[in-house]
Amino acid sequence: MIAVIAIALLFVMMLALIRAQRGPTIYDRILAVNVFGTKTVLLIVVVGFLFGRPDFIDVALVYALINFVSVIGVLRYFEYTRARTEKEPS
Repeated sequence: MIAVIAIALLFVMMLALIRAQRGPTIYDRILAVNVFGTKTVLLIVVVGFLFGRPDFIDVALVYALINFVSVIGVLRYFEYTRARTEKEPS
């Protein structure tokens, strides 16, 4: 059953990558990358459970924190560059 969950997570991760590639706006792409990161955290935990390695939970938590901080950073970057281009006179 856990192996089926891992396969389903891989499928959802593939769909998130497709959305990140085809996203109509930059925010759709960032959201898809965030979903991919979240599913990666879940996959790390499932694989750790599957192989009987509870220390994978620590790795997953660190990866979740890195994913969260990086998405916030990317969103702030695009927010400030967008605000800067809107303030410039044409």
